[in-house]
Amino acid sequence: MKKLLVRAPINEENLIKLEKLFDEVIYMPWTDTGERFYEEEMIDCLLRERPDALITELDVINETVLNEYSDLVFIGDCRASPENIDVKACEKYDIPILCTPARNANAVAEMWISTLIAFERNLVDAVNWTKEKQWQIGTTPYHLWKGNEIYKSKIGFVGFGAVARNIAKLLKGFDVEIAFYDPFVDQLEEYKKVELEEIFLESDYITIHLPVNDATKQMINQDLLTLMKKDSIFINSSRSAVVDNRVLYELVENKKIRGAILDVLDTEPPTAEDDPVIACSNVLLTPHIYGASYQVVDHQSEIMTQNILSFLDREHLIEPAIGKLS
Repeated sequence: MKKLLVRAPINEENLIKLEKLFDEVIYMPWTDTGERFYEEEMIDCLLRERPDALITELDVINETVLNEYSDLVFIGDCRASPENIDVKACEKYDIPILCTPARNANAVAEMWISTLIAFERNLVDAVNWTKEKQWQIGTTPYHLWKGNEIYKSKIGFVGFGAVARNIAKLLKGFDVEIAFYDPFVDQLEEYKKVELEEIFLESDYITIHLPVNDATKQMINQDLLTLMKKDSIFINSSRSAVVDNRVLYELVENKKIRGAILDVLDTEPPTAEDDPVIACSNVLLTPHIYGASYQVVDHQSEIMTQNILSFLDREHLIEPAIGKLS
């Protein structure tokens, strides 16, 4: 293989491995400038560099781009699924896509645990209260900021892939009861598989872990959301499009459920439509950062490099000895 263009952050260890597979590696990750390439910038870059293969993460790769440049043996996308890439366009030009599933599974799982505890123990408000010097003689913060433990609670997962399972592992120490709904996962010895309606009827915490596709768009609809117990918490750290957020916001604002923890919105950054729910005291909202750990680069670098090695070996594009590169 001749030339690889890398538009995603890859750690030094795996860049060295890639340099042994390609005659030339052009490393220009989007993180150097903080800007993704849209159609025009991507076309200019591809025509200028003329790579044989591409690794990306955020750049837009669609039919317009591929109409101008399609001389790619493969595209590596450092994401769990290629949401920035037009898959049908790649199929049209016979360009396989290599992804990095579970690259941020551990990062999301740790953040999920931390935000749930922060929500239940009033952490953000208590910190702000203290910093604003409201802790005066005569106040009783021990009682003012008393919160809830998640110990012995029922947690229901909608979708039980890599992220959800990582969260479930971390929850073992909390002695909680875990149930999941996922038509693509068989019954597991450790966790209880149930019907979707039971998740919403019985769980103290409902957590969403779904990809966006035709089957899942607004899958979490009014019929399901209105089944939730009044003291339940709704958590979404996957994709906003799988939830009817109009209904969710109404439930939260009217306190028909106890609250919501959200890392995703229909429009990011939020619009005026999100203002009412953002202002709710029973909502903890973060700016789509659950997967934002420094270690994610190490995870995606290793997964991507191994995927490329396997692909090149399978397609007989490298010598067998190189295929065993470590």
